Amino acid sequence: MSAPAAPTRRVLAQAAFETRTLLGNGEQLLVSVVLPLLALVGLALTSVPDLSVGPWSGVDRLAVLTPGVLALAVISTAFTGQAILLAYERRYGVLRLLGTTPLGRDGLLLGKALAVLVVLAVQVVVIAAAAALLGWRPALTGLPPAVLLLVAGAAAFVGLAVLLGGSLRAEGVLALANLGWVLLLVLGGVVVPAAALPGSLEPVVTWLPSALLADGLRTVLTGVSDGIPWSLRSAALLGWAALLGWSASRVLRWSD
Repeated sequence: MSAPAAPTRRVLAQAAFETRTLLGNGEQLLVSVVLPLLALVGLALTSVPDLSVGPWSGVDRLAVLTPGVLALAVISTAFTGQAILLAYERRYGVLRLLGTTPLGRDGLLLGKALAVLVVLAVQVVVIAAAAALLGWRPALTGLPPAVLLLVAGAAAFVGLAVLLGGSLRAEGVLALANLGWVLLLVLGGVVVPAAALPGSLEPVVTWLPSALLADGLRTVLTGVSDGIPWSLRSAALLGWAALLGWSASRVLRWSD
């Protein structure tokens, strides 16, 4: 009888399986890759809405738009896709079954998190390549902090996905996750900077995970500061991740 696989190999095998599932799902690809690409190309070829606002006034439109689309990709994969997937795995007993295998519940969640990072890396490459073809030229010194912001943002939105997908019924999660995607796109400071929102919304939206990520990416990739250091935004995103992760651990149900 062969010895059981080491815990690390179990997690990596699960991560590979989750990655193939995400990349092989047509609906997931639509939300995670196709829609952000359509937003990038469509908004790059128009002048509405006005993105040259606040500190980014006078900055090239594509330079302001692309970081927002990268943030939208994070929301699509780490939040919308994971919340819906988790909810339906609970509904059909898959989550409970996998949690009883040698992989264990912690290993299963870690495998899902690694899969999100792999898919996110694919998204970033595809979106960045498309933006480069359109003429995007990011500040190279901003690439390392941009990676840190993307990882911190993914952690925050995965926490939100587990909080939602791990506690509500699948049909409710499907509706709320898609509604949340739309609301964050329009009012979350993602594609349109928080500085462009009405005065009463801007102070609140600025500190939401969506705007923290998008405006942080704009700051580091354009080299134009809006007065909030990217390191503070990263810390705030990690704070959101800790809060949402703790909340999710309190309400997560492994089956309906």
